[in-house]
Amino acid sequence: MHQEIQLTREVSAIQIPSGDTLTLPAGTAVFITQRLGGTYTVATSQGLARISSKDADALGVDPAEEQKKSEEAIRLKDAPLEEQVWAQLKGVYDPEIPVDIVNLGLVYDCAIEEIDGKRVVSVKMTLTAPGCGMGPVIAADAQAKIMTIDGIDDARVELVWDPAWNQEMISEEGKMKLGMI
Repeated sequence: MHQEIQLTREVSAIQIPSGDTLTLPAGTAVFITQRLGGTYTVATSQGLARISSKDADALGVDPAEEQKKSEEAIRLKDAPLEEQVWAQLKGVYDPEIPVDIVNLGLVYDCAIEEIDGKRVVSVKMTLTAPGCGMGPVIAADAQAKIMTIDGIDDARVELVWDPAWNQEMISEEGKMKLGMI
């Protein structure tokens, strides 16, 4: 059961599914419907919206959750770059689906290359539906998370539509989270 939360301050949010930016004033009543990948999907009187982790304090989010993320980041710091990239991609979520983009089968290709002396990550990913207004936002999330990795100079995330995504692409872990098995 979701608990109503009053925002403690004004926050910028992204409306779902349009991807439009909106401002939620302090005191707005919201219900957190999903808290994955460092972002929060909330139900408001204006519909669903996504609030970034930088504004989590306005939701009264427990800092212990942020501590867990920090510990995982420390563990990954000495891991190979490819493992770090995949870990970051597993922290990206479609705000309407409680499974990360890797386990949803949305990431088709991920490569780390040296281009003009810089280490560049190139990702090809898709969406569950081509008309999703959140596509550019999800791709930007993936890019931003990859760019947090030390030693990465650039990240390019391209949305592709071939092959078309289908439910068979969901990993076993993803299917378990969705109650499909």
